Amino acid sequence: MTENREERLQIMLSQDELKVLDDFRFKTRMPSRAAAVRELLNRGLAAEGFAAALFGARSTDFRVMNPSANQLPIEEPNGRGVDGKGSRRK
Repeated sequence: MTENREERLQIMLSQDELKVLDDFRFKTRMPSRAAAVRELLNRGLAAEGFAAALFGARSTDFRVMNPSANQLPIEEPNGRGVDGKGSRRK
């Protein structure tokens, strides 16, 4: 099934972030950077234990390779944070 992609998403990456993306692309034999980004989005959305942005966080606060200080762990259904101890990590 062919999916129509009608929306364009533009992001800015540093040279280091672009290298990490390209390394992932070639390691996983993705046909393009766009395909690699879509695969990483799929994996990220399927992952457990991701963090949510704090109120007032800016786009520049988020990095590809380093976690942001402006994020809180999402609470899991068992009431524990992503550290598994029932407390929020910082």
